[in-house]
Amino acid sequence: MVVPRVTDHLAPDTSMQAVTLHVEDLDLMTRYYRDALLLHQVELPATLALTPAERAEATALGRDGEALVILRRAPGLPRPGRGEAGLFHTAVLFDDAAGLAAALASVATTAPSTFTGSADHLVSEAFYFTDPEGNGVELYHDRPRDSWGWDGDRIRMASLYLDPDAFLRDHLTDQARELVTTAPDARPDAGPVAAAGAVVGHVHLQVGDVPAARGFYVDALGFEETFSMGTALFVSAGGYHHHMAMNTWNSRGAGPRASTLGLATVGIQVPAADDVAALRDRLTRAGVAVADDGTTLRFDDPWSNHLEVRAATSR
Repeated sequence: MVVPRVTDHLAPDTSMQAVTLHVEDLDLMTRYYRDALLLHQVELPATLALTPAERAEATALGRDGEALVILRRAPGLPRPGRGEAGLFHTAVLFDDAAGLAAALASVATTAPSTFTGSADHLVSEAFYFTDPEGNGVELYHDRPRDSWGWDGDRIRMASLYLDPDAFLRDHLTDQARELVTTAPDARPDAGPVAAAGAVVGHVHLQVGDVPAARGFYVDALGFEETFSMGTALFVSAGGYHHHMAMNTWNSRGAGPRASTLGLATVGIQVPAADDVAALRDRLTRAGVAVADDGTTLRFDDPWSNHLEVRAATSR
């Protein structure tokens, strides 16, 4: 798919919203995101386009009443193949290192086999997991923005060794340690431990081709490129290190994905209705098919990864 270049950018206050996953075992997946990752069950967003029957087969988990991950039971769908396009990971950004340490310790005691690695990225400290149905998860916190290094418009990032045990020694509070060493069904009110803020910081996708990803996510959608390493592209709005990333590490040459378990929808929020209208016009000029119901734009990238964009004022 060749996308003509369009130079408009997304608004600086653009942010990532809930990622929706199709799951086979809703109860198992809910327990993982709630009991291991310390997210809370919250109300399903009113803007979620589901029938009452579909809502009964879905749950939302997040912080501060806001959904970060939405799980929808989808019996009968196959699991995606390793080389297919789709989700690489959903990245949950914690307000501070203490909140991240509490979640890390919780996974270590509740589901240690799901841990897959950690890294100091210079701009952030991150820990990686695979949920019970094979979806990637990153838990991270950012270092202060004034400590980030830039070479022009390119962020300096790396993947340096990060010791999980040292991170826990430095940042895990006594209250969090007591909470996570208690069985989930016997835990007391978590108080400040569970009240620490968290949002979807970024979403990382598997795609078939990096130049095509640049053509779609930068030239058409309007993100700005912040980092590239040949086999991966990182993009953002408003000077963040990255709101989205796309790589070909496992999926080089992949075509449009079939309907499978795993990624269903990536949510993006722009500040106002005018931003939605501008994006609709930009995508239309770029030849991207867009469904617009007056509050939400729905469209697919070249690999059939589904995105939904709405304004903050329409929530």
